[in-house]
Amino acid sequence: MSFEAEVVSWLPQLRRYARALTGDHAWADDLVQDTAERALARWSAFRPNSNLRAWLLTILRHLYIDQLRVRREVAVDEESAPWRNLEAPHGEVDGLVLRDVQRALYSLSVEQREVMLLVCVEELSYQEASSALGVPVGTIMSRLSRAREQMRLWLSGGPDQQTPQQNPQENGHKSPSLKVVRNSS
Repeated sequence: MSFEAEVVSWLPQLRRYARALTGDHAWADDLVQDTAERALARWSAFRPNSNLRAWLLTILRHLYIDQLRVRREVAVDEESAPWRNLEAPHGEVDGLVLRDVQRALYSLSVEQREVMLLVCVEELSYQEASSALGVPVGTIMSRLSRAREQMRLWLSGGPDQQTPQQNPQENGHKSPSLKVVRNSS
Protein backbone atom coordinates (compact mmCIF):
# COMPACT_ATOMS: atom_id res chain seq x y z
CA MET A 1 0.00 0.00 0.00
CA SER A 2 1.36 3.43 -0.90
CA PHE A 3 2.01 6.13 1.68
CA GLU A 4 -0.80 8.25 0.24
CA ALA A 5 -3.28 5.37 0.48
CA GLU A 6 -2.29 4.74 4.09
CA VAL A 7 -2.84 8.40 4.97
CA VAL A 8 -6.26 8.29 3.29
CA SER A 9 -7.17 5.13 5.24
CA TRP A 10 -6.69 7.02 8.55
CA LEU A 11 -8.92 9.98 7.59
CA PRO A 12 -12.03 8.70 9.44
CA GLN A 13 -10.07 8.34 12.70
CA LEU A 14 -8.49 11.76 12.21
CA ARG A 15 -11.93 13.27 11.62
CA ARG A 16 -13.33 11.64 14.76
CA TYR A 17 -10.44 12.95 16.87
CA ALA A 18 -10.65 16.43 15.34
CA ARG A 19 -14.39 16.63 15.94
CA ALA A 20 -13.93 15.54 19.54
CA LEU A 21 -11.24 18.18 20.05
CA THR A 22 -13.06 21.04 18.39
CA GLY A 23 -16.73 20.19 18.72
CA ASP A 24 -17.20 21.86 15.35
CA HIS A 25 -17.63 19.81 12.17
CA ALA A 26 -16.34 22.46 9.75
CA TRP A 27 -13.27 23.28 11.84
CA ALA A 28 -12.59 19.56 12.33
CA ASP A 29 -12.80 18.87 8.59
CA ASP A 30 -10.42 21.77 7.92
CA LEU A 31 -8.00 20.36 10.50
CA VAL A 32 -8.11 16.93 8.87
CA GLN A 33 -7.50 18.41 5.44
CA ASP A 34 -4.57 20.48 6.75
CA THR A 35 -3.19 17.38 8.49
CA ALA A 36 -3.38 15.28 5.31
CA GLU A 37 -1.78 18.05 3.26
CA ARG A 38 1.06 18.48 5.75
CA ALA A 39 1.63 14.72 6.02
CA LEU A 40 1.74 14.27 2.26
CA ALA A 41 4.02 17.28 1.81
CA ARG A 42 6.39 16.04 4.52
CA TRP A 43 6.21 12.31 3.91
CA SER A 44 10.01 12.11 4.03
CA ALA A 45 9.87 13.09 7.74
CA PHE A 46 7.90 9.93 8.54
CA ARG A 47 10.11 7.14 9.86
CA PRO A 48 9.37 3.78 8.23
CA ASN A 49 8.26 1.08 10.66
CA SER A 50 6.83 3.66 13.07
CA ASN A 51 3.17 4.29 13.83
CA LEU A 52 1.58 6.33 11.03
CA ARG A 53 -1.64 6.91 12.99
CA ALA A 54 0.25 8.37 15.97
CA TRP A 55 2.28 10.57 13.60
CA LEU A 56 -0.88 11.87 11.91
CA LEU A 57 -2.60 12.50 15.25
CA THR A 58 0.47 14.43 16.40
CA ILE A 59 0.36 16.61 13.30
CA LEU A 60 -3.37 17.20 13.82
CA ARG A 61 -2.85 18.14 17.47
CA HIS A 62 -0.08 20.59 16.62
CA LEU A 63 -2.26 22.23 13.98
CA TYR A 64 -5.12 22.42 16.47
CA ILE A 65 -2.92 24.11 19.09
CA ASP A 66 -1.62 26.58 16.50
CA GLN A 67 -5.17 27.42 15.47
CA LEU A 68 -6.26 27.80 19.09
CA ARG A 69 -3.49 30.32 19.61
CA VAL A 70 -4.68 32.28 16.60
CA ARG A 71 -8.34 32.09 17.63
CA ARG A 72 -7.55 32.59 21.34
CA GLU A 73 -10.28 30.03 22.14
CA VAL A 74 -8.64 28.07 24.93
CA ALA A 75 -11.64 28.41 27.26
CA VAL A 76 -15.17 27.35 26.36
CA ASP A 77 -18.10 29.10 28.00
CA GLU A 78 -21.29 27.26 28.86
CA GLU A 79 -23.41 28.91 26.16
CA SER A 80 -21.11 28.14 23.22
CA ALA A 81 -19.82 24.80 24.48
CA PRO A 82 -19.30 22.35 21.60
CA TRP A 83 -21.32 19.59 23.25
CA ARG A 84 -24.48 21.73 23.01
CA ASN A 85 -24.58 21.28 19.21
CA LEU A 86 -23.66 17.60 18.92
CA GLU A 87 -26.43 15.11 18.27
CA ALA A 88 -26.74 11.60 19.63
CA PRO A 89 -26.60 8.79 17.08
CA HIS A 90 -30.17 7.65 16.48
CA GLY A 91 -31.05 4.41 18.25
CA GLU A 92 -27.60 3.98 19.82
CA VAL A 93 -27.36 6.21 22.87
CA ASP A 94 -29.91 8.16 24.83
CA GLY A 95 -29.46 11.82 23.88
CA LEU A 96 -29.45 13.03 27.47
CA VAL A 97 -26.77 10.56 28.49
CA LEU A 98 -24.63 11.56 25.51
CA ARG A 99 -25.06 15.23 26.38
CA ASP A 100 -23.94 14.54 29.97
CA VAL A 101 -20.88 12.65 28.74
CA GLN A 102 -20.04 15.45 26.31
CA ARG A 103 -20.49 18.08 29.01
CA ALA A 104 -18.19 16.16 31.34
CA LEU A 105 -15.61 15.59 28.58
CA TYR A 106 -15.50 19.26 27.62
CA SER A 107 -15.30 20.23 31.30
CA LEU A 108 -11.99 18.40 31.64
CA SER A 109 -8.79 20.34 31.20
CA VAL A 110 -7.44 20.32 27.64
CA GLU A 111 -4.56 18.07 28.73
CA GLN A 112 -6.87 15.50 30.31
CA ARG A 113 -9.35 15.64 27.40
CA GLU A 114 -6.58 15.01 24.85
CA VAL A 115 -5.39 11.94 26.75
CA MET A 116 -8.94 10.60 27.15
CA LEU A 117 -9.58 10.99 23.44
CA LEU A 118 -6.31 9.42 22.33
CA VAL A 119 -6.32 6.46 24.73
CA CYS A 120 -10.04 5.75 25.19
CA VAL A 121 -11.49 6.76 21.83
CA GLU A 122 -8.61 6.38 19.39
CA GLU A 123 -7.23 3.38 21.35
CA LEU A 124 -3.61 4.49 21.25
CA SER A 125 -1.29 2.78 23.69
CA TYR A 126 0.18 4.85 26.51
CA GLN A 127 3.48 4.93 24.60
CA GLU A 128 1.80 6.09 21.38
CA ALA A 129 -0.14 8.79 23.24
CA SER A 130 3.08 9.81 24.97
CA SER A 131 4.77 10.25 21.59
CA ALA A 132 1.79 12.09 20.11
CA LEU A 133 1.57 14.55 23.01
CA GLY A 134 5.28 14.83 23.70
CA VAL A 135 5.00 13.98 27.40
CA PRO A 136 6.30 11.02 29.47
CA VAL A 137 4.23 7.83 29.71
CA GLY A 138 3.77 8.44 33.45
CA THR A 139 2.15 11.80 32.68
CA ILE A 140 -0.23 10.08 30.26
CA MET A 141 -1.18 7.54 32.93
CA SER A 142 -1.65 10.24 35.57
CA ARG A 143 -3.76 12.51 33.33
CA LEU A 144 -5.89 9.58 32.21
CA SER A 145 -6.46 8.42 35.77
CA ARG A 146 -7.47 11.90 36.91
CA ALA A 147 -9.70 12.38 33.86
CA ARG A 148 -11.47 9.06 34.38
CA GLU A 149 -12.02 9.77 38.06
CA GLN A 150 -13.39 13.24 37.31
CA MET A 151 -15.72 11.86 34.65
CA ARG A 152 -16.95 9.20 37.11
CA LEU A 153 -17.66 11.84 39.74
CA TRP A 154 -19.54 14.08 37.33
CA LEU A 155 -21.50 11.28 35.68
CA SER A 156 -22.44 9.26 38.75
CA GLY A 157 -23.04 12.09 41.19
CA GLY A 158 -26.66 12.67 40.23
CA PRO A 159 -28.33 16.07 39.99
CA ASP A 160 -26.50 17.55 43.00
CA GLN A 161 -23.05 16.79 41.49
CA GLN A 162 -22.22 19.54 39.01
CA THR A 163 -19.38 20.12 36.58
CA PRO A 164 -17.01 23.05 37.25
CA GLN A 165 -18.76 25.09 34.57
CA GLN A 166 -21.99 24.75 36.50
CA ASN A 167 -20.61 25.23 40.01
CA PRO A 168 -17.16 26.88 40.04
CA GLN A 169 -17.00 27.42 43.82
CA GLU A 170 -16.72 23.66 44.41
CA ASN A 171 -13.62 23.15 42.23
CA GLY A 172 -11.31 22.84 45.21
CA HIS A 173 -13.51 20.30 47.02
CA LYS A 174 -12.23 16.74 46.72
CA SER A 175 -15.00 14.16 46.56
CA PRO A 176 -14.49 10.63 47.84
CA SER A 177 -13.17 8.05 45.40
CA LEU A 178 -15.76 5.91 43.68
CA LYS A 179 -15.55 2.19 43.15
CA VAL A 180 -16.19 1.08 39.59
CA VAL A 181 -18.68 -1.80 39.43
CA ARG A 182 -19.08 -3.59 36.13
CA ASN A 183 -22.30 -5.32 35.24
CA SER A 184 -21.52 -8.97 34.55
CA SER A 185 -24.69 -9.69 32.58
